[in-house]
Amino acid sequence: MDPVLLAVAAFGLFFAGIVKGTTGIGYSSCALPFLVPVVGLQQAIVLIVMPAILSNIVVAFSAGHFREIFARFWPLYVATPLGIVVGVAFLSSIDQRLSIAVLGTVIVAYAAMSLLQPNLALKQPWDRILNAPVGFATGLLTGLTGSQVMPLLPYMMGLHLEPNRLIQAINLAVTITSIFLGMGLLLSGLMDMPSLGLSMLAVIPAVVGVSLGNRVRGLLPVLLFRRLMLCVLLAIGLMFVLRG
Repeated sequence: MDPVLLAVAAFGLFFAGIVKGTTGIGYSSCALPFLVPVVGLQQAIVLIVMPAILSNIVVAFSAGHFREIFARFWPLYVATPLGIVVGVAFLSSIDQRLSIAVLGTVIVAYAAMSLLQPNLALKQPWDRILNAPVGFATGLLTGLTGSQVMPLLPYMMGLHLEPNRLIQAINLAVTITSIFLGMGLLLSGLMDMPSLGLSMLAVIPAVVGVSLGNRVRGLLPVLLFRRLMLCVLLAIGLMFVLRG
């Protein structure tokens, strides 16, 4: 691979780790815009599996409230792998331009939603009724695009959970999606052993980025840092939509 392209891919993994460590969310959505132009969408989704699993596990199991959150959202967590199966099944046959456009739309929606931070609230019983549908839809988009934040993030934001519980709920979901996405890619043949090896190597810049992000969190106002990163994501997502 061209050293410049390799550096771009490594920077994307590192950059995503910083955002993950600082905000607790958005690893795949941050890394994919850098990886897709270098290796293509399918290979980017394969490459990001191991870094996403590791970064999500670290955040999910350090936030606390595991039993409480799992008991509340288990239908969402069970439905998510079903959506991934459907998404991965279509990944190898769908037009790549369409996939890139979908990815761009997902990133734009995620960035815009996070920047606007609307004061939306889900009331009972809708918070329970939407549990499984949101999980399935999140898994479907994960299988198709590798991005794990839609519609999971706006749904969780609408519940107005306490910050640590919000981080736990989101990262437990994306940990599950990352694990099952990896399994789906292996079973479908889209990931082979060399690709798995590259994905494991990609953990290195991700871990360094997460570690740095954890330090940055204590030095800069998180809201300011996150808004700057989301503006970058918004611009990249718009370019993907136009490119698709």
